[in-house]
Amino acid sequence: MQRKGTTPTTLDLFADAAPQPPTTERIGPCSVVLRGFALPLLDRLLPALEGVLVRAPFRHMTTPGGYTMSVALSSCGDVGWTTDRNGYRYASIDPQTGKPWPEMPAVFLELAQRAADCAGFADFVPDACLINRYIPGAKLALHQDKDELDLGWPVVSVSLGIPAMFLFGGHARGDATQRVPLFHGDVVVWGGEDRLRYHGVMPIKQADHPQLGEQRINFTFRKAE
Repeated sequence: MQRKGTTPTTLDLFADAAPQPPTTERIGPCSVVLRGFALPLLDRLLPALEGVLVRAPFRHMTTPGGYTMSVALSSCGDVGWTTDRNGYRYASIDPQTGKPWPEMPAVFLELAQRAADCAGFADFVPDACLINRYIPGAKLALHQDKDELDLGWPVVSVSLGIPAMFLFGGHARGDATQRVPLFHGDVVVWGGEDRLRYHGVMPIKQADHPQLGEQRINFTFRKAE
């Protein structure tokens, strides 16, 4: 992945400095942030990501309401997530290329399973990995992940690149939200009674990561089918 931007590194966007691994923070009864958990696999993750994006490039999808998402998306695995005027859904074929989504790289699966197991969700075998690219100003509105067939499995979310402020709410859109700063290498896992909590990402602030430039890359692993 080519590095974006040349401005000085700015990782101190939040009041507290990025925690040093390994630390675990509980943000709900069945939800944790695993600080720096992805860092040991980074040398394998980034080349694997490059390979996926060659076959399934990032694109800005359109919601059923006609809104173009500020977050660019891709996918890998047996199915990928897509949205258009016809609704939100998982599909085995990438609508942009007309071909199956790229296989999920082994290192992706390894990371997802390790993180899920660490959070108390054994035997997690995701069949979909959504890959999101945020640039400064991009955001993700509060939503629930509920397109999966079996909601008994958790969501595993990996943050790489510039920081983000993750919003983690309740089971109704209007519930109060926690603001959880996420840094390069952090992994969030939620499931069980927390599986349908509303969550989102505040607008990304200007920053430059030494490896990934002016962008945040987010993987979310799910068992969709």
